[in-house]
Amino acid sequence: MNTPVAAVETVGLGKRYRRTWGLQDCSFTLPQGRVAALVGPNGAGKSTLLRMLAGISTPSAGTITVLGQSPRTQSVEALSRVAYLDQDRPLYKDFRVEEILRFGRELNPRWDELRARRHLEELRISLTSRIGKLSGGQQAQVALTMCLAKRPELLLLDEPVAALDPLAREDLMQILLESVEEDGTTVLLSSHAVTDLATVCDYVIFLSASRVQFAGELDHVLAVHRLLVGPVGTESTSLDEATIISSITAGRQSTLLVRCEEPIIDPAFEVLEPTLEEIVLAYLRADASTAYLRSEPRRRMRRGAPNDISVVQ
Repeated sequence: MNTPVAAVETVGLGKRYRRTWGLQDCSFTLPQGRVAALVGPNGAGKSTLLRMLAGISTPSAGTITVLGQSPRTQSVEALSRVAYLDQDRPLYKDFRVEEILRFGRELNPRWDELRARRHLEELRISLTSRIGKLSGGQQAQVALTMCLAKRPELLLLDEPVAALDPLAREDLMQILLESVEEDGTTVLLSSHAVTDLATVCDYVIFLSASRVQFAGELDHVLAVHRLLVGPVGTESTSLDEATIISSITAGRQSTLLVRCEEPIIDPAFEVLEPTLEEIVLAYLRADASTAYLRSEPRRRMRRGAPNDISVVQ
């Protein structure tokens, strides 16, 4: 039985800018057919990673395969299978929308004109409008329409909702879900709108300090993290097998976010299920202090458990 080819696989991937590493020792595998959230603080390397996956930037170290091929092959067939939307959404401002569509149609062998026109009609964007006259949100929608009309197998989106209002963000997420359902498209998108991501994503990759800190199924990420609320200074042996990600003290109450493969049952704490946003915020706090990278040995998570989150530290 043949093993399905991963949508993305990186091993020791790195990008160096003179003396500074924009991304380092990045290793993860993204299965096909997933909608994956790429999250992390500013400067973590999210845009750097996406540009290398799109074949725009050359790695300084490590290996990378996209749909079983190197993104640097730049063959017509390889390029047609991947669509990339840069966070700056570079479009020809003097072009009319219909001219942009013709441009895409002539360059992409898998182009779906009907889909492109249907999306723009639903968004009430006129084909005769000049790109430069559209709002920032409308330009973002045109750029996304261009990507989807390619009918890509892998869709890479860098901050696609940054210029959109809440209703437009909801529409975009719905369009992404429809694309995944219709074509089996794999989507990897970076965004700070974690609440929106949680509604559509089933996979999460967390970058900080230019490295992948964890990557895995969203359900598993949620399952192995817990919020513990208790009095300040509470000690418990139930945390021996857990990694403490962050700790917040407010008055006499302490709130811990921990990662642990085993269930936590402890009368000293109220054990709560965190949201994806709470988990991401905890890792961002940990990134700021780097405390979780220096956690005590007894608090390090056991490795090698079945269905474990991929962790690189």
